[in-house]
Amino acid sequence: MERPSLTNVRLEVESSVVFLRIDRPELRNALDAATRQALIEGLDWAGAADDVRVVVITGEGGKSFASGADLSESGQISSTAARTQLEGRRVYDAVAECPRPVIAMIDGYCLGGGCELAVACDLRVATTRSTFGQPEIRLGIIPGGGGTQRLPRLIGLGNATRLVLTGELIDADEARRIGLVDAVVAPDQLERSTRELCASITRHSPVALGLAKRALRAASELALADGLAFERELLYSALDSTDAAEGIAAFRDKRAPRFTGT
Repeated sequence: MERPSLTNVRLEVESSVVFLRIDRPELRNALDAATRQALIEGLDWAGAADDVRVVVITGEGGKSFASGADLSESGQISSTAARTQLEGRRVYDAVAECPRPVIAMIDGYCLGGGCELAVACDLRVATTRSTFGQPEIRLGIIPGGGGTQRLPRLIGLGNATRLVLTGELIDADEARRIGLVDAVVAPDQLERSTRELCASITRHSPVALGLAKRALRAASELALADGLAFERELLYSALDSTDAAEGIAAFRDKRAPRFTGT
C-alpha cells in the first residue's frame, strides 16, 4: 500500500511503528481542517498496513502537542457550519477505530481539541513541561471532541467537571495523578521512553492487540454483562487465529513466538 502524502503531518515508519508528527510549530500545532484530515488519512493507512503494530501521534517543535482548534481558520463559527463539520468522520473517531494501539507522545501544550485527541488515544506519555486543559469555557463554548464524554470516562466525572467548568490548566504531575496521562518523563527522555513502550507492545500478536483494544474500548460503552459477553466473543476470535496457535506452541517449546498477524 502506497504511503500517503499528508498536509501538516509528517509520517515516519520505524520498524513496525508509525509516527504521525503534527508539523505546525509556528501555530503551536493547532488543529485546522487540513491537519485533522491528514491525521485521519495517516491513521487509516497505518491501520490497513500489515506490518504496522503501533501508531504514535505527537507534535513538532518541543512546545506543543496540539494547542486545540485553529480559531483563525474560519473566524466566527456558526452552529450551522459547526454541525456540518462535526457530523462527518472525525479524527477522534479515527483514533478509536484504528485497529492498532495509538499512543499520544506529548510535549508542551495539550489543550482543547489537542487534549481531546490525546484522550482518544489508548496510552499517553508526557514530558514534565506539558500542560493540559479544556479551556473552551473561556470562549463561551464547550468541548466538542469528547471533552465531556471520553474525558470523564478516563479521569472520572469529578475531575473532568473541574477541568471543563473552570477552564483550568494543569501540569503534567497533576495530569498523572488524576490518570490523564500514563507516564511523565523528562523532555530529553520522551522519544526513548515512548519507543520502549512501543517495543513492549509490538512484540505481541497484531491479532491479539487489535482484539484487546476493541474489548477495552467496549468497557466504557457497554453494561458489564454485555461487555463480558463481547469479551468472550473476541477471545473466541483470538483462539481461531494462527497467532494463538503459534503463541501456545512457543510457550510449550520455551521459545520466542513468531507472530504473523493472522
